[in-house]
Amino acid sequence: MGVATPDVLPGRRRVLAALGGGALLCGLAPLARAQAAPSPVVVLTSYPEEMMSRFEAAFERAHPQYRLQLRWRRPSDALTDLLKPGQDGVDVYWAASPRTFERLKETKALQTLGIDLSGLPAKLGGTRISDVDGLFVATELAGYGYVYAPAELARLGVPVPQDWRDLADPRLAGRIALPDPSRVGFAPVLVDIVLQAYGWEAGWALWSEIAGLSTLIRSGGGRVAEEVGPGRAAIGLSIDFFVAAAIAGGAPLRFAYPLHGGINPAHVALTAGAPNPAGGRAFAAFLLSEEGQRLLAAEDIRKLPVRPSVYATLPAGYHDPFAAAAAGGYAYDNEAGRARLTLVATLFAQMFIQGEQGHERYVALWSRIHAAERAGRDLRQIRALLGTPPLSERAAADPALLALFRERFEGESAELERIEVGWQWEAVKAWGEAERRLAALGA
Repeated sequence: MGVATPDVLPGRRRVLAALGGGALLCGLAPLARAQAAPSPVVVLTSYPEEMMSRFEAAFERAHPQYRLQLRWRRPSDALTDLLKPGQDGVDVYWAASPRTFERLKETKALQTLGIDLSGLPAKLGGTRISDVDGLFVATELAGYGYVYAPAELARLGVPVPQDWRDLADPRLAGRIALPDPSRVGFAPVLVDIVLQAYGWEAGWALWSEIAGLSTLIRSGGGRVAEEVGPGRAAIGLSIDFFVAAAIAGGAPLRFAYPLHGGINPAHVALTAGAPNPAGGRAFAAFLLSEEGQRLLAAEDIRKLPVRPSVYATLPAGYHDPFAAAAAGGYAYDNEAGRARLTLVATLFAQMFIQGEQGHERYVALWSRIHAAERAGRDLRQIRALLGTPPLSERAAADPALLALFRERFEGESAELERIEVGWQWEAVKAWGEAERRLAALGA
């Protein structure tokens, strides 16, 4: 399996040299031509080696004329490699980073995949999962939701949340693991799912309270599941894929999908300069085949296939996003949300976090609010102070403002800094006023 390593090939040459004799080599020449070495297919991915080795073995069994050469890169590094002249010799890019694929499309770094897509929907609910121009195609889905420890929720007397509003439960104070949207790549979509589901004003008000009950996770998707357990968080906001390995390994955790769900599609694409386009297309077709899709649902991988017919073959209880969408779930519109993800992540950080000490202050504020409400105080005005964003949804959709946040990836700007400082100042004033009013109430 895989490409022969360099130290193997010199050994074979040494054997031939030791045998000597031109006649022997001439006799071997037709055999060598008949048994031509499999051609390499270079795949760039961010998926773990354990998962990729499974696909490497299965693909090479199905297509012995090819050998995979696997390279691992984070999406940000992959973008750099694929924008180089020659694209670093890569044939296929496979990863769960929609924004990277969009950027590659914009820079004409991809070519049409050109394979049979029969039986593969282009949308799931309100979410487009594959490129409208066929430059990248969804291979699997990861669902947003929450990982929880059943024993810890039971100890707190909290039922398993059915939707995002159920997280605004004072009994969960300090027991929610929340990925910081300004630092964790998948988290901005979490924020936007709630904003779309409940509306701009109500969504921010809900996030205000959830943030006040949470412990922040500032790195890596897998860290959320690591923080859930006895003496730590009882529940954490995450993606099912990050939790699957822990559950498969025996961790006493479960994963639940909210009524207002969202998905993160992974994609496969053929690079514009692919040295082996036929091999690249064969690999993409294998990923989307019945066999490849069932492998994605293996117990130790546990992704959501994009081929709906596969779900009939999966164990009872395996989440079927297509059935959920047919029942009204997954209304999240990723195309509408994509342009504002950086903006909402920044706004979240300014309203509710403002650094580690800032978030501790914010959590203490909500602890006082909940205590006063248990004593019968009506604190709706104080809640509004903390949960009202400094700009309307219409203002947040201003193309000039969105362009500033989009350009953030290319460097900071004085105008962007001015806007962010303004948001921060509005939040600081709101926090101070809330503290003043609570003190006046003796809370």
